[in-house]
Amino acid sequence: MEIRPEAADEADVVADVLLAAFGAEERVVVDLVAALRASSAYRRELALVALDAGAVVGHVMVSRGWVDSPDRLVEVGVLSPLSVRPDRQGEGIGTALLARALAEAQQTSWPLVVLEGAPRYYGARGFERADRFGLLRPSPRIPAPAF
Repeated sequence: MEIRPEAADEADVVADVLLAAFGAEERVVVDLVAALRASSAYRRELALVALDAGAVVGHVMVSRGWVDSPDRLVEVGVLSPLSVRPDRQGEGIGTALLARALAEAQQTSWPLVVLEGAPRYYGARGFERADRFGLLRPSPRIPAPAF
């Protein structure tokens, strides 16, 4: 397996992985990735694909966001989304993508990376609830354990 930054011409292949992983009714995730790519939050080196035998089997993106601290806005990384084709889940591809994305994010000036995701999955990989560090959820629709 190879993990590398996504190529500009891989948007459709990545969209297929996203739709397979999240479900065809979750087109909003594909739209989110497209919107992030078109924004100033996008960091090409932090949009990664996992390939096996030349085929994209997984994807992760870390984009730029901000936390409103008491004295200033702090630039942070926002990990979203992480996806692996359903027929390849459970093989460690998501964990490898996550590890690589975090290693790349450490090369930035960001003091932290936040995400919204499954507490069991991300907790097993070292993430902790943000509210334990005084960070508030960006939306009440996000369950506290998932941020």
